[in-house]
This record gives sequence, structure tokens and C-alpha cells, in this order.
Amino acid sequence: MHFHSGNNEGGVSPLSYVYNLHETLKAKKIILAFEGGFTQQVTKNILFLTEHKLTHSKEDELIKKKVFNVMVECLQNICKHADEVEKPEDWLQDGIFMIGKDENGYFMVSGNFVHNVNINLLEEKIKEVNSLDKDGLKELYLKKLQNTTISERGGAGLGLIDIARKSGQKLEYSFEKIDDKISFYTLSTRVYKKKEEAIFS
Repeated sequence: MHFHSGNNEGGVSPLSYVYNLHETLKAKKIILAFEGGFTQQVTKNILFLTEHKLTHSKEDELIKKKVFNVMVECLQNICKHADEVEKPEDWLQDGIFMIGKDENGYFMVSGNFVHNVNINLLEEKIKEVNSLDKDGLKELYLKKLQNTTISERGGAGLGLIDIARKSGQKLEYSFEKIDDKISFYTLSTRVYKKKEEAIFS
């Protein structure tokens, strides 16, 4: 594709759009953002790119490891839901993942489509995770691990428990209704630079 400068009949040129997007991402301190169909290969690529960025930063090694581990769980969470949702339209396979950095540490946001009939169960899992402290999360993780079978839908919420344990934070979430069948599920968490910022580290 070839872009050229010009008036573009009053519209925004593709190059201007890309530049404005780049500036917006910089202003919001976004390190990486991806929107599209999530597969295991896409997940590997996102992890590789972010790991490369972190490797060349002066960040503490322990923080880098935490960020990477939380990222793995967030991305796997998106892939799991992408596999579960029977999509009536191709665009419903799309999800989004963003990772950014500010003065307090790193933040990660993921989003994907879910069936409305599954929201109550998913929200129950999140609320259960958020109600527990460090020891409670460990106990719940071991309990779920023992009771999980390969065929059990959703992996018994193990990914959600891991995100909370590894980030040391409560899970923030929302469900935005699209129609009577589908909603968009957003999950966000943080990894703080200072250990005292963690609720249960």
C-alpha cells in the first residue's frame, strides 16, 4: 500500500491518523496494544515483544518477572474465552490487550466478548477472588486445582486466581452489554513497583 501527502478532500490522511494514534498511545503511556483475533501464536508474539521491551528497560528484575507472569495469565484468559464463545459473527472473535507503564508501575487491560448467560458465573468467580487475602487465594487455588478436570469449563477460574496472586491486587472488571446475547468483558490489573502498594503480595 502506498500513502502520499495531499488534501485527502478534507479527511484525515492515513499517515496523520497513525501519527495521532502514536502520540495518543505515548500520552497514555501504552507500551503495547493489540486488537484482533487472539490465538496461541498471537499470544506468543505479544509476550515476545513485551519481554523484549522489558529486557531493555532498567526495571527491577522481580518486577519484570511479575509483569510477564501476569501478562501470560491475562492473555490466556482472553484465549480461553475466545475458544468458548460460539460467535455468530466473525468480528466477535476480536479481543483487545494493552499494557502500559506510569510512575506507579505497570497496568494491563484485556477485553473480549462473552455470552450473557455466562456473566453471572464469571462475576461470582471474580468476586470470590476479590474477597480473599493472600492465604485465602492460595488455599482456593489448591482447592480448585484438585477439583479441576480437563473437561471442566473455564478451568475453574484458576487464571483469575493467578492474576490476583501474581499482581497482588484485586481484579477490576466490567461487562458492557452489546445485545441480548453478547457482552464485552473487560478485566484490568496492576503490578506496582513498590511492594507496599500490593494488597496481598
